[in-house]
Amino acid sequence: MVFRSRAEKSALAAGFHSGYELAVMEMPPEPPQVPPPGNPELPLPPPGPANEERTWALAAHLSAFAGHFIPFGHIIGPLIIWLVKRDSSEFVADQAKEALNAQISVTIYVAFAFLLVFVLIGFPMLFAIWLADVILVIVAAVSANDGKRYRYPFILRPVK
Repeated sequence: MVFRSRAEKSALAAGFHSGYELAVMEMPPEPPQVPPPGNPELPLPPPGPANEERTWALAAHLSAFAGHFIPFGHIIGPLIIWLVKRDSSEFVADQAKEALNAQISVTIYVAFAFLLVFVLIGFPMLFAIWLADVILVIVAAVSANDGKRYRYPFILRPVK
């Protein structure tokens, strides 16, 4: 403790002191500040695939819309993503393969419905297949972006 004068030192020794010196003297030493082992306030990263994997899986499903502009683009898009990512990411490979299988199935269904156009039932079937494909691709893309594996209903799975 540092004293400003000898009088202060002798007053303290005699038991007379101001409140400030008493407060300073009675405070216990502070323990060293150690950070807690984990910060419970920070959210944990979401379990499942990383953001990049989810983006690639999203692209695999949405690449089916390329078929609206490029002949067989709905098959080429998921096929390219599956061939590029099948060794590096199991989640992306699974979702690209699922999108590829779905689009192969849609192609088969459209070919069958096209044959039925001559019986006039093919026109509503073509529209129903197109509408179901658009809706299911959007649902699959949202699901893949959430990190969930999506399975298309009513499809063949020729690519294993």
